[in-house]
Amino acid sequence: MGNLEYSLQREMLATDRKGGYMSTTIVCCNTRKYHGLMVAPIDQSDEAYVLLSSLDETIIQHDQSFNLALHRYKGVYEPRGHKYITDFEYTPTPTITYRVGGVILRKELLWIHKRTQLMIRYTLVDAHSDTTLRLRPFFAFRNKHSLSKANVEANGRSYPITGGVKCKLYEGYPWLHLQTNKKDAEFVAAPDWYYGFEYPEEIKRGYDGYEDLLTTGYFEMSIKKGESIIFSAATEEVASADAITEMYEASLARRTHKIDFISCLHHSARQFVVRRPGGRTEMIAGYPWYGSVGRDTLISLPGIVLEQGYKEDCLDVLDTMVSEMHNGDFAGSASAQVAADAPLWFFWTLQHLEKHITAKKLWERYGEAMKSILEAYRRGFGGKVVLHDNGLVWAAADNEALTWMNTQVDGKPVAQRAGYAVEIEALWYNAVSYTLELARKMKDKEFVEKWADIPAKTKESFLAKFWLSEEGYLADYVNDYEVNDFRRSNMIVACALDYTMLDEGQIMDVLSVVRQHLMTPRGLRSLSPRNAHYEPSYADDQRSQDLASRNGSIWIWPLMLYVKSCFAIAGSRFLSDAEEILAGFNEEIQTACIGSVSECFEGDPPFRARGCLSQATSVGALLHIKMQIDAMKGVKAEKPAKSAKKPAVKKEAKPATEQKAVKATAKKTEKPVAAKKEAKPATEQKAVKATAKKTENPVAAKKAVKATAKKSAAKTAPVKDEKKKTKK
Repeated sequence: MGNLEYSLQREMLATDRKGGYMSTTIVCCNTRKYHGLMVAPIDQSDEAYVLLSSLDETIIQHDQSFNLALHRYKGVYEPRGHKYITDFEYTPTPTITYRVGGVILRKELLWIHKRTQLMIRYTLVDAHSDTTLRLRPFFAFRNKHSLSKANVEANGRSYPITGGVKCKLYEGYPWLHLQTNKKDAEFVAAPDWYYGFEYPEEIKRGYDGYEDLLTTGYFEMSIKKGESIIFSAATEEVASADAITEMYEASLARRTHKIDFISCLHHSARQFVVRRPGGRTEMIAGYPWYGSVGRDTLISLPGIVLEQGYKEDCLDVLDTMVSEMHNGDFAGSASAQVAADAPLWFFWTLQHLEKHITAKKLWERYGEAMKSILEAYRRGFGGKVVLHDNGLVWAAADNEALTWMNTQVDGKPVAQRAGYAVEIEALWYNAVSYTLELARKMKDKEFVEKWADIPAKTKESFLAKFWLSEEGYLADYVNDYEVNDFRRSNMIVACALDYTMLDEGQIMDVLSVVRQHLMTPRGLRSLSPRNAHYEPSYADDQRSQDLASRNGSIWIWPLMLYVKSCFAIAGSRFLSDAEEILAGFNEEIQTACIGSVSECFEGDPPFRARGCLSQATSVGALLHIKMQIDAMKGVKAEKPAKSAKKPAVKKEAKPATEQKAVKATAKKTEKPVAAKKEAKPATEQKAVKATAKKTENPVAAKKAVKATAKKSAAKTAPVKDEKKKTKK
């Protein structure tokens, strides 16, 4: 723990499942403005506020003080309590052990579920002299996206309550009750501002990273060898010292030990579902800075809740979203406005939910919402998204991104994808086909008659516009001026949905391209390394991060669709590869956010974690892969598994001669720039060889995936080979 380069890059997270959380580094040194021991909502919105920033512990023996805290000020760390840390444990709750001479102190941090309350238990494991424990709280009382500055309006007074004091720096905030179960603990009022706390992660991103924090005083109490003292910070007062002890012990007893990779994922998944006042149930897109995002919610729900059998959570989240739906478009904090794809992911979630409830119940509950969404596309919404007569969804707006690749730099989308986008058309086809399936079962003749001809029209137009027969993959987007042939992970969506417009041979070709250009041990790259726009790694500033996030960064959620596509083609023969892919993330839960998985990763080795520390789409995708593996293990036959509910797909194997297209394309278009005669990495050489075979294995995955998964993957040099095709 004494190595700050190591420990400051590892963070911990705990939530109350009401929208509040605790997050800091494993040495309790805040490096982000989003860090804090108590970050919680103060109203019914999804905004959260840093109330308690930190709590400094000091051990006192023989009139000597040893401050166990660690803070970063401009260019320096003071105090340097990390030198006393001997151990950090994550399970069943974050635990830090300090050693100061003959004193051993253990600190256990516990967020109480369904209450805005942090409890910390201090146990004096060993001591040879009289020992005093001092606890000094630091308050921010500000929005988590802002920073606190010293001011005269802050109320630095502390007001006595049972076993402690209560504080409230500003009107409009709740009282924060600070108590201990030590009946003779003394609180010494000593209000003061501490200036210039530095948050280096914010400064790296180009933001203000300096904050002033107010302390109102400190607790001081004796502690004996073997004794435990519990500190509580809560928005509600605890009745007595005994109640504090009972509450802590009862809550700790309910915690499960996170003994392995999957149990960590399960624990992390439970932290995203939030039940707010008024009966609203939402899913946080990612900690610590995201709120609830509709697209992320719908992509993640099957893995986050259904993999563990929490169908009621799924129903409650969907009910909240549907209740806020307006004219077929999701509104409110639970969904993004004018997102061309977000409502279509609703059908993806329902297809998973149907396995847990009957089709009849699903139609009764969500049938009207399904039809309303489809009608909204036909009618058009936001003046930006509309169904065209050719059966395809058009999504375009000046300087506005309407797909999941929605990051903007200098007021313009990083990925210009106006027109017909490949994943939106795939989602649209799946949505209409699935709704028609249910409508036929439920004898909704009016809907069937009105929509029956749409899937065939969509499929015909899609294949005509998107399928690049010579190259053997799908265009990323098409509009009146171009057919964009960038190799992006978006094409995998068209392979993996229950209703797909591609035949088996086309899916095999797309998988081959994905393996060759996009596959990594951490997921699928958002853009091929051979593209001139490829950004291999993040710089620290926000602009560079935004440029890379959709132009090379690796995302996990498309990986679950890749696995699903491979299972659809190869069945149980892909099982060992899928297990290897999942196991490859085992080390990731021990790096950035202990026990969880980050939002995305840099496109080149060593694939450093980037973005949000704990991301719902990432955790949900890994649990979705586990769900697929578990389902496949129940398949006895060694024949390829058929994709569920695909009446519109004609499964015809592609002739071996057609499979030469990828090899021909590689020779034709992927020529290195004259000045860059760098050899291809070993991982890609294997993939190319596999692709070039005259007769391709139905998945052609084993060698390619295993080779890609090697940590020693060489850095891929971007080569300019993908150009926009101008339509004549």
